[in-house]
Amino acid sequence: MEFGELVREAARAIRAHTMRSALTLLGIVIGVATLVGVVSVINGLNLYVRDRVFQLAPDVFVLQKFGIITSREGFLDALKRRDIDWNDFERLKGLLQQAEHVTAEAIGTTAVKNADRRLADVQVHGTSASFGPMVRLDIVGGRYFSDAEDQAAMALAVIGADVKDELYPHLDPIGRTILVGGAPYRVIGLLAKQGRTLGQSRDAQVFVPIQAYRRQLGTRDSLNILIQSRGVEGLEASVDEARGVMRPLRHTSFHAPDPFGLVTAESLQDLWRQISGAAFILSLLISSVSLGIGGIVIMNIMLVAVVERTREIGVRLAMGARKRDIRRQFLIEAVLLSVGGGLVGVLVGSLMALGLRGILDFPASPTPGIVVAGLALSAGVGIAAGYWPARNASNLPVVDALRAD
Repeated sequence: MEFGELVREAARAIRAHTMRSALTLLGIVIGVATLVGVVSVINGLNLYVRDRVFQLAPDVFVLQKFGIITSREGFLDALKRRDIDWNDFERLKGLLQQAEHVTAEAIGTTAVKNADRRLADVQVHGTSASFGPMVRLDIVGGRYFSDAEDQAAMALAVIGADVKDELYPHLDPIGRTILVGGAPYRVIGLLAKQGRTLGQSRDAQVFVPIQAYRRQLGTRDSLNILIQSRGVEGLEASVDEARGVMRPLRHTSFHAPDPFGLVTAESLQDLWRQISGAAFILSLLISSVSLGIGGIVIMNIMLVAVVERTREIGVRLAMGARKRDIRRQFLIEAVLLSVGGGLVGVLVGSLMALGLRGILDFPASPTPGIVVAGLALSAGVGIAAGYWPARNASNLPVVDALRAD
């Protein structure tokens, strides 16, 4: 029999038991939908994190009190460290020879107001003038403040999209006055909308000169010190120099660990890859269980089909059909069932991912590669599930098959 004829015969057998076939596909549908949906979300998150969350330039690193914490014990140890203060920043700025720029950042939370409009719990960043370019802030209106404006402690502000929407919903905020913690600041810049990350808005932010921040709010909390090396190739030397300067300032012994944290763009990416990799493995485990159940169901249904069509198989063999034709027919039938479930699963998973992106503004990106992988996986399950029933069908004795009722 030709391949096209085998496919038509397999499709006819599937249509003859439509309800049974549809129920058989549920395991495959759930498994493929889970895989496509989760991988689409992880793929979208990877792109979002790379482009929008981890905004450090590749030649910039951050020296801070905590650094990257991956355990409870590490967090408790970091709590015992001394805060990084303004004196540390001044000393580093004067001593580092491998650095192009050394920038300080202080972070606090307060309310911002304009007339009768108010937005609570806004994150206020007091920064040096070089901070904006170092973390690649996306300014869509106005500008960031200059070094001279920072040294003069001028009351200037660059605001996020949420602050603009709440305080100036129908106005251009550039040049207008905003109250930050009760003090007036003139808005000179507007950031691009960044959305939410893990449920937290990245647009409820205000950036002000650090000298103005210190004058108004002080620097009771630990500072972050951002250091830009002389090119990416000089990053390692700059990190070593910063450690060599900071450890003596903390009177750290030779064998003791660093009493501060160092964060680079690469370390952030490595951390995210570990998190997303764990989520991907978990999704594989969940989908593999569902696909395994779906494959068992398909195998069971195909074994039932072999019993139901024993006489038909005997007639085909008696009329000259080859064993491989019988084997191929049942194998194609199992693959068609599984790929049908895979198609539905890909559609459901893609709709789930697109729904998350549209309704919750959650990054998700179904790609052709994910779709092809889902269909290939379902086809593989169909081949594995259909092989044994197809082999049994092709090995039926002709005489016994013709005697079957």
